[in-house]
Amino acid sequence: MELKFELKKLHLKETFSIAYGNYNHRDVLLIELSHQNCKGYGECVAIDYYQINLQSFVLKLKEIQTQIESQKIVHPKDFFKFLSGLNLHSFLLSALDCAYWDLFGKLENKSFLELNNISSKNLVESSITISIGDIEDQINKIQKSEWTQFKVKCKGLNKKDIKKLLQLNESIALDSNASFTDEDCIWLQENKVVEKFSYLEQPRPIDHYKILKKENFANWMADEDCQNIDSLEELIPYYKSINIKLMKCGGITPALEMIKKARNLNYKIMIGCMTESTIGISAGCVLTGLVDYVDLDGANLISNDYAEGNFVKNGKIILSLKPGLGIDLK
Repeated sequence: MELKFELKKLHLKETFSIAYGNYNHRDVLLIELSHQNCKGYGECVAIDYYQINLQSFVLKLKEIQTQIESQKIVHPKDFFKFLSGLNLHSFLLSALDCAYWDLFGKLENKSFLELNNISSKNLVESSITISIGDIEDQINKIQKSEWTQFKVKCKGLNKKDIKKLLQLNESIALDSNASFTDEDCIWLQENKVVEKFSYLEQPRPIDHYKILKKENFANWMADEDCQNIDSLEELIPYYKSINIKLMKCGGITPALEMIKKARNLNYKIMIGCMTESTIGISAGCVLTGLVDYVDLDGANLISNDYAEGNFVKNGKIILSLKPGLGIDLK
């Protein structure tokens, strides 16, 4: 097996504004694993509020390259056990895990869904993100869109804006990126009309969730509070829903285990994304038959996508059904 990697830059179609800041591009690390003329792809992106340093990932890959390349072709779950012993950051672990699933499927000439007996029917539609902005501009974007599911970003709570959003006859979720106060959360979860929001994502900064009450009206969804499978039991009294992102939890392999446990604990589950190319989105798409919500609009927000594979069109998940994760570079 051969490992290659390359730093690239994703350019956003328009400035992406969230509570953490404004972004016009994302740096990305592309991973390629190859064997017998088959190539598998994965990627991870630099997210400042996760303190991601891609240069350190490159140094780590150079350090472990010989170990990776000496591995025999085994089932992806066994390869993940090997990767787990290398002390990798979850973002880098995810890129390698996804690249190997893609490679393994191509070597077996089977799609990820075939390998895991997952149905390609009844896939949940994805939301499209509406950046922070004037509420009238946000509403205008929603009304002009061909998508049917929306995630509206906000910074803090503006009750007048909430009222305007709830008056729309649309499926809308709210994501404050941890910018709500305790008082905001109390008001939201005690206000019955808030049930109209699909979910309210990561209302408070990490570990400040104990003001939340899952039995009240708000469908609180954990994002940064839910990093991996170990988070699930602690969050039960506070969150009804969780956002699984492959880079957060370490890839497809741990995501499958996380979905299974979350189901047993009666969580609603979303597959989410960062700003990613079709490589990252393709990996998320193969799990959309197992969840309740989908937010995989990352590749739709960039202007220089460098890959082809599974994709999202006006919210609908379109699976390539090619071997592996169905990824090819353009």
